[in-house]
Amino acid sequence: MAFDLRAALLKKAEVETARLVDFEFRLRARTMRLLAARIGDDADALVGRIVRADDPAVVAELEAAHGLPAGALAAEYRRSVSDARAQLIEEVGDPSPYRLA
Repeated sequence: MAFDLRAALLKKAEVETARLVDFEFRLRARTMRLLAARIGDDADALVGRIVRADDPAVVAELEAAHGLPAGALAAEYRRSVSDARAQLIEEVGDPSPYRLA
């Protein structure tokens, strides 16, 4: 019986990609929930926007909706990303890819 290294590496790539994509989505959703709590906006509506646009576009929409100048929510957004990442790492572990050796 021969070990198929190619198949093992493809399987690892598939599993790692799925794990990293899942972490990235959770990070975006958690970030928007934290940002919504910080600015007093509806969290569910804000999280729903992440399927239509990337994070900078969502933040720009929020600034326009609240009549804020461009970049006004940048610090709150960065703080939300940092807090969301720390929470997720505590819950599901570090998203760094696992090494083969």
